[in-house]
Amino acid sequence: MKYDVVVVGGRIGGSVSSLFASRDDVDVLMIEKRQEIGTPVQCAEGTTLSTFKILDMKPSGRFISSKIEGATVYAPDGRALDLEEVTGRNFLDGAGYEGYILDRKVFDKHLAIQAAKAGTDIMMKTTVKDLIRKEGKVCGVVAKHLGKTMEIKADVVIAADGVESNMGRLAGLISPNKPKDIGSCAQYELVGLDIDPHRLNFYFGRKIAPGGYLWMFPKGEDTVNVGLGVRSNKKTAYQYLNQFISRFDGVTPVELNIGGVPLSGPIDRTYSDGFLVVGDAAGQVDPVTGGGIHTTAFCAKVAGQVAAEAAKKEDASGDVLKKYDDLWRERFGENLEISLKYRNAADKLTDKDMNALAEFLEKNKMENLSKISAIKFLGKHPSLLKLIKDFL
Repeated sequence: MKYDVVVVGGRIGGSVSSLFASRDDVDVLMIEKRQEIGTPVQCAEGTTLSTFKILDMKPSGRFISSKIEGATVYAPDGRALDLEEVTGRNFLDGAGYEGYILDRKVFDKHLAIQAAKAGTDIMMKTTVKDLIRKEGKVCGVVAKHLGKTMEIKADVVIAADGVESNMGRLAGLISPNKPKDIGSCAQYELVGLDIDPHRLNFYFGRKIAPGGYLWMFPKGEDTVNVGLGVRSNKKTAYQYLNQFISRFDGVTPVELNIGGVPLSGPIDRTYSDGFLVVGDAAGQVDPVTGGGIHTTAFCAKVAGQVAAEAAKKEDASGDVLKKYDDLWRERFGENLEISLKYRNAADKLTDKDMNALAEFLEKNKMENLSKISAIKFLGKHPSLLKLIKDFL
């Protein structure tokens, strides 16, 4: 069996890579280990209009659960900050974005269907066991489908197999993740929680979500994704989540999802001879928020296009595939590096620091913030001043 491009993984990274490679008129196979694309959901499901612009798609009510118009942040002491009031603008307006909560089960399957319509072959319930190499170059995969082992040759293999990326490790591009570099996440879809259906809510504090934060993302009337990400060895993310939702009466979970997200920034190199890595597997995730839908969409689009170009040229050497690495880093590399610095700084914040910062921002709106007031505040909080100096 031979294809121009083989994509391992059928979520956003895999489906988008397959879609854009197929649109460039090459033979593509997408391999998915599960029996259904889109499940289980391992994401808070939030994204922005930029995702749809990248994909040349229009937002559709078929896979959008809610449109987002604002956000509220809660400090450890319970103080609520309306981000519009604090910043003087809608927090999504900085880049002309609109915010959405997706139905990822429907959205992911929609992308896979679009890839199939463009010509992608899809193999479900198939696990990739190894890479095929010839003279050091990746040239296919060894896969097991319903008990049958087969070799599938390809000019380019794209790994979109998630945070633990077995493909990336087999290719020698990814080292085992350290516990501190992975956010452990748990999320309920809850019914009966009464919040504004067009606002996001974020909760911070070491008692709520140490090393991370808790989110509430509305999915329409009375249905909300409530989840959190933590980096803690005291309790599991699931335990912290149950601890938080115990404060609400009359709520009922209809879905529970548990997973992990990479928070250490991108891997050093996302290509080799005959091989590309995209999405969570490549660490293309914001280290502060843990979000990566629009980043993955862009990177996967470029990966599919570069892989197709290489297949047509019959040259899938690292020198050719490096174009993918250059293009996505040009778009997102600097932002991800800065976010990693922010995350490292935020790791050192105590609840006392966060409460003080929240109080200061509540009294001093950013649009009216003066250097004098900021200097006075930092003079009273040397730990925050030190963090800023370390960051700079």
